[in-house]
Amino acid sequence: MTTNEPVALSFRDNVDLMVDHAIRIMGLEEGMGNALKACNTVLQVSFPVEIDGKPEMFTGWRAVHSDHRLPSKGGIRYAPEVNQEEVEALAALMTYKCAIVDVPYGGSKGGLCIDPRKYTRSQLESITRRFARELANKGFLSPAKNVPAPDMGTGQREMGWMADTYRQLFPDDINYIGCVTGKPVGYGGVRGRNEATGRGVQYAMREYFRHFDVVKEAGLTPGLGGKRIIIQGLGNVGYHAALFLSTEDNCLITAVIERDGALINPDGLNIHDVHEHMIEHGGVKGFPGAKYVEDGASVLEHDCDILIPAALEGVIHGDNAEGIKAKLVVEAANGPITYEADAILQKRGVEIIPDAYCNAGGVIVSYFEWIRNLAHVRFGRIEKRFHETRGAHIISAIELATNTPVPDWVRKEIVRGADEFDLVRSGLDDTMRLAFQEMVEVRRTNHQVRDLRMAAYVIAIEKISRSYLDIGY
Repeated sequence: MTTNEPVALSFRDNVDLMVDHAIRIMGLEEGMGNALKACNTVLQVSFPVEIDGKPEMFTGWRAVHSDHRLPSKGGIRYAPEVNQEEVEALAALMTYKCAIVDVPYGGSKGGLCIDPRKYTRSQLESITRRFARELANKGFLSPAKNVPAPDMGTGQREMGWMADTYRQLFPDDINYIGCVTGKPVGYGGVRGRNEATGRGVQYAMREYFRHFDVVKEAGLTPGLGGKRIIIQGLGNVGYHAALFLSTEDNCLITAVIERDGALINPDGLNIHDVHEHMIEHGGVKGFPGAKYVEDGASVLEHDCDILIPAALEGVIHGDNAEGIKAKLVVEAANGPITYEADAILQKRGVEIIPDAYCNAGGVIVSYFEWIRNLAHVRFGRIEKRFHETRGAHIISAIELATNTPVPDWVRKEIVRGADEFDLVRSGLDDTMRLAFQEMVEVRRTNHQVRDLRMAAYVIAIEKISRSYLDIGY
């Protein structure tokens, strides 16, 4: 029996199609293109854990897309819909993401097929420690070869359990604490990692609005202040991005879309209050002072200046892309726009800040955490007091030269030495700025590159293919 129904593209298909487009633009030979797209290694593990007195089987994956740089890097997600193809696609995105923002890692990703909401804390600890043992014993958890991080359904707690499990398995590894990133601050993590991806989204948007010619092309007015934003997904990434944009950049979050529906308030939602309501009630329904819409997906097509999909892949597709009214779509999630929808939006002149760049804040700060772990010293410890003393000397010189006391607020800022949190945020901001500027430059100089996504992929593929050629792949 035959059918004329179109075949839905998988997440992996969508990623590969976008990469193929960039490869054609660059004119790479077919062999190199195939090498770039291939996933090097995929590990599948199945293991039992005793739950409520009975053994329960769990299945997980860890994919390494590329190890042209070591270690390979990427998060581990806990979700009931996780599968091997999704993990492979996310691993490929990690390879490109690291190259775009100049983080010296290969790309990897992991997943465990589980709904973490159905298990107690102690049960999740047993499951996570067993999963970590499976990965470590097979060489997929190591500070030198493969370094996981949090993703959907995981966080600092799970990373702490994994690090401790690795330490027990390899007590002689002096760098054991660097086997994962995104750990609790008291266990080798860095301040700022938990909100790093959301903060990176904010920095990406700030840099976008510094390029007035790019902003004008999208039909937007200069400046982030007052922009109406719809955000889909108020998890870790979406919550922090929305919180920072509303409280620090004076943006109006006019709608929040979640699993159980959406909230709308044209005057702006208080993101902190919405988040607290979600924690207490398990969803957005019932939040006071906002209109509730049960069909949350339909709100993606409501009027706004900026749309931020910050949850799942494929939420903007061929069936709803024509209805998107935002002039700018900011991909805080991985793969929220399908290949078909991307073409529709580009044709309509909708600007897209691509996921492979936009949500790289997590891996950037993970890199800072990892090198801190290998160095065995926190950032700023050696030089902080030196800079404070030098600042005090500068103040003294100014006062001697002008015979006028320096105001206390100026003195405080000049004398203060940067701590680890300051340095991490500075490094994240600088990395996001430079990567965006490189993308804009490629779009300006390469007439075949018409959008930021292709600019990002061209940059990534050029760096990775050069590395492959240098080491003889």
